[in-house]
Parts: sequence; structure tokens; C-alpha cells
Amino acid sequence: MGNRGLANKRRPTSNDLPAWLKVLNEEVVACIRCPRLVVYREKIAREKRRAYVDWDYWGKPVPGFGDPDARVLILGLAPGAHGSNRTGRPFTGDSSGNFMYPVLYKTGFANQASATHRGDGLILKDAYITAAVRCAPPANKPTPEEIAACTRFLDREIDGLKNVKVVVALGRIGFDAYLNYLKRRGQISTKAPYVFAHAAKYTMPDGRLLLASYHPSNQNTNTGKLNERMFTEIFREAARSVKKTISTPRTPSTPGHS
Repeated sequence: MGNRGLANKRRPTSNDLPAWLKVLNEEVVACIRCPRLVVYREKIAREKRRAYVDWDYWGKPVPGFGDPDARVLILGLAPGAHGSNRTGRPFTGDSSGNFMYPVLYKTGFANQASATHRGDGLILKDAYITAAVRCAPPANKPTPEEIAACTRFLDREIDGLKNVKVVVALGRIGFDAYLNYLKRRGQISTKAPYVFAHAAKYTMPDGRLLLASYHPSNQNTNTGKLNERMFTEIFREAARSVKKTISTPRTPSTPGHS
């Protein structure tokens, strides 16, 4: 998968989104279901970080972003307090995004390597990014109840992204979020056979490939637990896998760990 042609593609607007996704995103942005998260995200937006004192923080739940026809779904944890909670777009304006978007560019899923703000020209091709939780949580740790509250959005989002063939789960919470989605949809009865580990790969009963990666957090990238080579290989595997589905119909297989 190459980058040629992406740079000249017209920048998508909200009018390019299918009706179901526009409605879903409007509901996400208006959500006030979790009092702790509402208080925190708005407090951060008021107080700001010194480096961003001139910014008008987003300070609301962050909707998903990317290609509605994507074959690759990237499922993360939650917005960063001074990243997505500031910019209003997943992995935009923080160190995790600075680590991830160059990899997406290198592997052909993005038209540029940088993500600084909405309207910066970033376009995703064949990839869509969402999160288990849509609001920035204190200490980057949502509660189980807060994760559960967001499932009504996640379920509709995954159901609507009809072309997804590969799910890249970033971190254990993203990994569990997809497994729990499959449980709610009656596709699996237990998560026990699916063990989280970096580069773990499972063919799921719904026919999709689940790839696991360490989350590109500061803690993981600064310590070397996750490096660029490791992360790039995850998305190269995703690109190889979706190319195979063009000519080879996918049939469900017994889940396995590789």
C-alpha cells in the first residue's frame, strides 16, 4: 500500500460522512453520561497546559476519525487530556500521535506524517480510528463503568463500519473492548482463548483478524517497550492482511495465537 495519490485527495468534510456516522458523532460529542469524566475534561479545558494557553480546548467527547470505508479499524484507549481533549481528534497533538501517524504514513494509511489540529489536511486511507472511551479520563485510567457507558457508541460504530477486515487493538483496554463487543454480539462466549501480547494475532469467529499492539503511550515508547520497528510491523501486517482479502474470501477459522 503506497502513499501516491493520497496527498491530492480532496480533504473530507462532515458532509462526506454517511448519515449514520454523522448522527453517531453528534451523539458522542453531546454525551454527558459520566459525571467524573465531564468534570475532568472541562476542568482541563479551562485550566489548560502552559504550552497551549492560547488554544481553545475541545473539552468534549472525541468522535472517531478516518475512512468510513476502512478495512482497518484502530481501537485505542481514550483521549489524552492535552491531546485529543484539546484538538478534538484522536491521537492529534500529543506524543502518542507523534509516534503513531508517521507509522501510518509509512505504511500507506495516512497522507502525511503529522497530526497537529483538525483542519491540518490529514486524511486516513483504508483506516478508521476510534477508542474504547471517548472522554479524557483522570490519570488516563477510565473505570469499568465508564468503559461500559461508551459501549453503546462503540457497538454502533463497529456495526456500521461494514468493510473492516482487520482490527488493530492498541493496549489491553482496546483489546478487551473488541473482545467484549464480540461477546455482546454473541460471536464469542469467553475471552479466555485470546491472550493480550504485543503482535498477538487471532482470526476471530466474525472473520476479522485481531492484531494486538502495545499502546503508543509515553510510558511504552520512552522505555523502549514499544519502538518504531515493532509498531511499523503491526501496520505492515494489517496492510498485508487486507490485500489478501481482495482476492481471497475470508472464512471464519478456529482462533489461534501466533
